Amino acid sequence: MQRVRMSLPYFGQFDWAAEIVMVDEHYTDLPQDELLLQSLPPDIVVHKVKALHKKYTSRVGLGSLALRSLRFYRKKVDKLLSAGGYDLVYFSTTQFPICALGPRWKKKFGVPYVIDMQDPWHSTYYQDKPKTQQPPKYWFSYRLNKYLEPVAVKKVGGLIAVSQKYIDTLKQRYPRISDVPSATITFGSFEPDMEIALKNADQFPALLDSNTINIVYVGRGGMDLHKAIEPVFKAFKSGMDEDADLGRIRFYFIGTSYAPAGMGEQTIMPLADQYGITDYVVETTDRISYYHALFTLTQANALFIPGSDDPQYTASKIYPYLMTGKPVLAIFNPDSPAIPVLKAYGVNCTFDYESVAQSALIAFLKDLAAGKTAPPTYNTQEIKKHSAKQMAAEQCRIFDAVVEK
Repeated sequence: MQRVRMSLPYFGQFDWAAEIVMVDEHYTDLPQDELLLQSLPPDIVVHKVKALHKKYTSRVGLGSLALRSLRFYRKKVDKLLSAGGYDLVYFSTTQFPICALGPRWKKKFGVPYVIDMQDPWHSTYYQDKPKTQQPPKYWFSYRLNKYLEPVAVKKVGGLIAVSQKYIDTLKQRYPRISDVPSATITFGSFEPDMEIALKNADQFPALLDSNTINIVYVGRGGMDLHKAIEPVFKAFKSGMDEDADLGRIRFYFIGTSYAPAGMGEQTIMPLADQYGITDYVVETTDRISYYHALFTLTQANALFIPGSDDPQYTASKIYPYLMTGKPVLAIFNPDSPAIPVLKAYGVNCTFDYESVAQSALIAFLKDLAAGKTAPPTYNTQEIKKHSAKQMAAEQCRIFDAVVEK
């Protein structure tokens, strides 16, 4: 959703008019942020579809919004495409089962489609992981994804992904799409978002203790982040033995679970317990709204971006973090595509978890505690290169290539 939202103000500049088909918000139990509407062009056409009510479908174990809304999407888009006037269907969502409708629309109406891979769809990442580390209903979702991904991808007209490795995997898996137009396009920085967050600051409850020095991460948790977090916790524990001022630091991990409010399971606190720093770590599993998250980042003393141990992973939250102007500490898998992007941007404290020196992390923490951390200075060319407008231009280049093919 964020990809399209940030691109809508710019599509018209590249000769594309977009209409949105979305599930009516009444059918989802995810946190809603009405402020997001302020960032949309006022003349955008939005079509809303229904979904089966989760309160009924959950009784038989069906909670997926994609599956609950699939037949409503089919009916609505069938009607739109039958009226003509559309050149392309663009799937930009992590509710991947919806993409399986693409071949139907291509065959019935002759309209090609592009899929935006913001995450891996059918992934073997959790296959060798213990059940305690696997997502809920993994047995079902793994088999569903294994079946639906080839249905959608084999007929795709173009691919966009936040990581080149996602595209490489799909083209190796399905050789028939080896020549389709594709591009690696990260999430861009959308400056109006920060303005909206700050303008509405009085709407957001304070989540941080103003009497401590706060290092903040907002985003999902999970055991796959532990390799990136562990060196920081270890350095913090060692650093406190050398410098008591580090005891003023608190680590906040906010919105770490996708579960409904009050039902999330902590995945970061067990690691804090392991290092004996429980009193210095706060994990809140409940998700918060997008602009509440942005505002909270602006209130932090420093920001932390831990990456997954999956080398394909690239954090979509990079650019909102950089927009805050706060010091950033980022640790990723050594093969993550996020590392060269961050270093090119000018984020000096960017490391991989296999080679990061404890001394470098301790130095970062000591400087922060002593108030010696200077505001970052970023590469202006990289800022322009990764703006939302530039990302929209790159998407439109793929659209053009697909419809001209």
